[in-house]
Amino acid sequence: MTQLGFVLDQSRCFGCHACTVACKTEHGMELGVFRTWVKYIERGEFPDVRRHFSVMRCNHCTDAPCVEICPVQALYKREDGIVDFDPSRCIGCKACLNACPYDALHIDPNSHTAAKCNFCAHRVDEGLKPACEVVCPAEAIISGDLDDPDSEVSRILGSLASAVRAPEQGTGPNVFYIGADHASLNPMLVKDAGAYLTAEVHPTQRQKLLPMAETAPATAMYDIPHPAPWGWRVSSYFLSKGVAAGAMMIALLLLLLHPHGSSLADVIPGLLALGGIAVTGVFLVWDLKRPARFYYLFTRPQWRSWLARGAQCINLAGLVATVFTVAAVLGWTEVRDVTRWLLLPAGALLAGYTAFLFNQCEGRDLWQSPLLLPHTLVNALIAGAGALGLIAPFTAAPVKLSHAIGYVLLGGLAVSAAIMALDLFGRHQTQQAERAAKNLYRGQFARRYWLGGVFTGLVAPIGLAAAYLAAGGAAFLAASSVLALIGLWFYEDAWVRAGQSVPLS
Repeated sequence: MTQLGFVLDQSRCFGCHACTVACKTEHGMELGVFRTWVKYIERGEFPDVRRHFSVMRCNHCTDAPCVEICPVQALYKREDGIVDFDPSRCIGCKACLNACPYDALHIDPNSHTAAKCNFCAHRVDEGLKPACEVVCPAEAIISGDLDDPDSEVSRILGSLASAVRAPEQGTGPNVFYIGADHASLNPMLVKDAGAYLTAEVHPTQRQKLLPMAETAPATAMYDIPHPAPWGWRVSSYFLSKGVAAGAMMIALLLLLLHPHGSSLADVIPGLLALGGIAVTGVFLVWDLKRPARFYYLFTRPQWRSWLARGAQCINLAGLVATVFTVAAVLGWTEVRDVTRWLLLPAGALLAGYTAFLFNQCEGRDLWQSPLLLPHTLVNALIAGAGALGLIAPFTAAPVKLSHAIGYVLLGGLAVSAAIMALDLFGRHQTQQAERAAKNLYRGQFARRYWLGGVFTGLVAPIGLAAAYLAAGGAAFLAASSVLALIGLWFYEDAWVRAGQSVPLS
C-alpha cells in the first residue's frame, strides 16, 4: 500500500509564495486561479500582533468526496494515493467544487474543466518531487509515503504534533500541518476585516454575510476568492424538475378521483411533466462549463455519483411520462390506467434524487440535513400543484379535481413551512451549517428568504388557497398558484446560494 501525502511545517513558513509561483509555472495556470496558495491571518491587537501562514491545497483524501460525486470519472484516485483528474473527461458540472470540504478545486479558465493540485503527478512518475517542495526555501513542504514507517513524513508525524483541516468531515485528509495556528486551519475562526495587505474593499462591494464568528480571534489578511459554483440555473432546475415530478404524482390522485378521465387529470399533467423535464435538461446542460460533453453522462457514467444516477432518473421519468401522455392523448385508456401507477414512483424518484446529490456535496453542511429528502418531495408537490392550479380555471374539469389540487397545494405549503422552520431554526450539527442558515435568514439572503420565500411563497398562497377551498373562486386558486411558484423559486435560490456562502479555507 502506498499513500502519498504532505507535511506542511508552518513554523518554518514565512509567506514568500514561492510554492504558489512554482505551482502556477509548472502547470501553466492563468491569473486568478490557484492549485496551491498561502493564506495570511493575523491575531492580536496593535502593537501585539502576529501573522500566521498556512499553505492551502488539495488534501488527497483517503475517502475523497470529489471522486465519488464526479459523474464521469474525471476525478480518480491513483494507486499511490494521489487524487488526480483527467480534463478530457470533465463536463464542468462543478459538483466536485461543492463536494470538496477544502475549497481545493476551481474551474480552469482555459479548459473550462475542474482543476486542482495533483501532487505534480507527472513529476512523481519520473521520480521527482512536486514543484512546490523543490522551491520552498524554508523546507516547509515535505512529501512522501505516509504508509511507509521509514519515510521522512512518517518520522516527522511520529515525533511532532500535527493537525489536519476539517477532520470532522471524515474524508481522511493526507496533508498534515505542523505548528499551524488553529485559526489558520479553521475558517470559522477568522473574520473578514474588509482590508488586505495592499488594498481595502469598498463597503458597497462587500457581501452582506455575517462574520464567521461573533468574536473571531483572527483576521484574514490575504486569501484568494472562491466564488459559488452553482447559481440561478440550479435554482431554476429545482423548480422545473419539481413541476414535472409534482404533476406526475398528482396525476395519479386526480385519476383515482375521476377514473373516467379528464384532460386535467391525464393529458395536462403529462404535458407538464414532459415540458418540465425538457426545461430541466436545458438548465442542466446550460450550467455545464463544457456543455458539448453532456452526453458523457450516458457514455462514461460513474455510478456512485448521484449526478450520473440522476440523469437516468430523468430518463426513466421521461419514458413513463411519454407513454402515459401518448396513451391519454390517443385515448388508450387501458395503457393509461396501467401507466398511471408508475407515475408516483417515477415522479418521486425524479424529485428525490436531487436530495441525494446535494447530500454528496460534503463541503456544504447546510445541504446535509436529514429533512432535505422530504422537503424536496413536498416542494415538488407544491410546484406540480401550482402549475396545475394555474391551468385548472381554463379547463372544463370537474370542480372536485380543482379542489383536490387546492388541497394538495395548501397541504404542501403548510408542511413545507414546518420543515423550513425545523431545518433552519432547529439545531445544526456543525458551525458551518449554523452559519449558512443564519446567512439565509439574517444575512445577505434574508430579503430573498423572507419576502420571496416566506411571504410570497408561503403566507400569501396559504391564505389564498384557504380562501378558494372555503368560498370558491378560480381566481383565488390561480393567484395562490402563481405566488407559490414564484416564492418556491426565491426560497430555493436563496437556499442554494446560502449553502455556498461559508468559506471552506
